[in-house]
Amino acid sequence: MTQGVEAAGAVPAIIAVVGGVATAGLEPEELERFLDLSSPIAKLSARDIAWAVARQVDGATTVAASVFLAARAGIQVFATGGIGGVHRAPAFDESADLAELARSPIVVVCAGAKSILDLRATHERLETLGVLVVGYRTSELPGFFTAETGISLATRVDSPEEVAQLFRAQRALDRPGALIVVQPPPREVALSREEVEAAVTSAESRWREDAVGGGQLTPFLLDAVREATGGRSLTVNLALLESNASLAGEIASRLASEGRVPEAGFGASERRRLSE
Repeated sequence: MTQGVEAAGAVPAIIAVVGGVATAGLEPEELERFLDLSSPIAKLSARDIAWAVARQVDGATTVAASVFLAARAGIQVFATGGIGGVHRAPAFDESADLAELARSPIVVVCAGAKSILDLRATHERLETLGVLVVGYRTSELPGFFTAETGISLATRVDSPEEVAQLFRAQRALDRPGALIVVQPPPREVALSREEVEAAVTSAESRWREDAVGGGQLTPFLLDAVREATGGRSLTVNLALLESNASLAGEIASRLASEGRVPEAGFGASERRRLSE
């Protein structure tokens, strides 16, 4: 993802809470520690940031926490794989991502909501919250692992310049929420809608047997989908992360060149300690 951002002429800033310090722009040794699966890294939503700061612990941030910290730091563009949303019945769980997206003025580039979710309910919920979702070179909401969901989008853009223009207009009107830019996963690795649905159904069966809930539900379901697809979903995940980061970098570069909004992004050497 960092390579994708840099190739577009922008500067990547990975967000986390490092030893109790809310940080945008991890140093290389910090990133290495966070990527070590044996390290005691907490999972933080936006509500958990204060706890991590008070306890002075390391924490990897969800979309909700990352969007909150990025917007507070003045970063205009954020890239991720897929956002959270409304879980399928009978879980009836809703990700904190949605509420944070409704109040954070930032461009979020993603491949839609995660395939394990109720995508139609998630789309409707975003509409209710007043969050604009636009398709990048698509008029259909992508489904993370797949480009096909059958859910039509009312707004489409075909260039980073159009995204920048739309975001500037949104900020000029003082709209409080995010602008979500969705693009399908790369065509050469994307899974079919039928294969994804079969994998999610299998994952849901395992979830009911193991009674997993709370913050562990999403990673559990994603891992079950990975097993059901023979690892192909992980290949898609990595590809769409890089693709989303590249597009985010292009949008950030366009916003900066226009000079009408604060420049997006900053690197490790310019890190901002947000909790100080």
